[in-house]
Amino acid sequence: MNELIHLQTINDLHKLFNLGNGYHPLVTVLDFSKVTEQVGQNSKITTDFYSIMFKNYCKNHIKYGRKAIDFQDGNLICIAPNQTIEIDNEIEEREDKMGWGLFFHTDLIRSTSLNEKIKDFGFFHYEVSEALHLSDKEKNIFFELIQKIQNELQENIDIHSQQIIVSTVELLLSYCQRFYGRQLITRSQTNKSIISQIENILTQYFADNKINEQGLPTVKYLADKVHLSPSYLSDLLKKETGKNAQEHIHFYLIEEAKNLLLNSENNINEIAHNLGFEYPQYFNKLFKKKTGKTPLEYRNLN
Repeated sequence: MNELIHLQTINDLHKLFNLGNGYHPLVTVLDFSKVTEQVGQNSKITTDFYSIMFKNYCKNHIKYGRKAIDFQDGNLICIAPNQTIEIDNEIEEREDKMGWGLFFHTDLIRSTSLNEKIKDFGFFHYEVSEALHLSDKEKNIFFELIQKIQNELQENIDIHSQQIIVSTVELLLSYCQRFYGRQLITRSQTNKSIISQIENILTQYFADNKINEQGLPTVKYLADKVHLSPSYLSDLLKKETGKNAQEHIHFYLIEEAKNLLLNSENNINEIAHNLGFEYPQYFNKLFKKKTGKTPLEYRNLN
């Protein structure tokens, strides 16, 4: 039977690793080369805090989302609260093991500007197969930031501590965003293949009239088709085409709407219904936003 472990606090995390209390109740940095993982095989872990982890080894296979990650490649993963991590299949550790983990509770950033900004960091919802592969230079940048946070935690906590720690965390996340952007660029050839697949999927979806049976295709539907997470697919498309996944869906939807407006006798309400809209006013609003004209204006002008 799988063991489910839920970590509510940073202190719970320290107990899991048989460590004493941390320097701060809402944030901690762990040196993985100096701690012993006390998690059994076939365990599942959820937390109420954000986790950013880098390792060059793995005592266990860690499964996050649909796939397992092999930390031995030196990957970095970012995990949002309430995501499930599965631990199984113990493998041999490296003698030169090294790595670190930054863990911070949502309460640390709740009253700061990062509380809203963090929603824009889509990499917290990527699959582990979409982990960030770091160059040596990038590893050093992260390590310096982690050291800065660690040093601040070891100082006497004062009125400036939270601001300094949160601003450093935000800088680290901004570097994650930059390095993921670099990774998307270096995988440009693979990305073009994915874009082509997405275009074919959407073209076929509307050609087969699936919209009448299944409604509008969702970002998750597209992501599942190309075996990516919705967040990663959206960021990939945005980087390569300037439009995210939802905008791609809307583009094909509007093209289909134009065809129906010009090549059918159905009224606007019937066309909206055939396109999966429960309320015609939503269709009218989206069509005007994308074309500058209402569906009726478009039909009359053409």
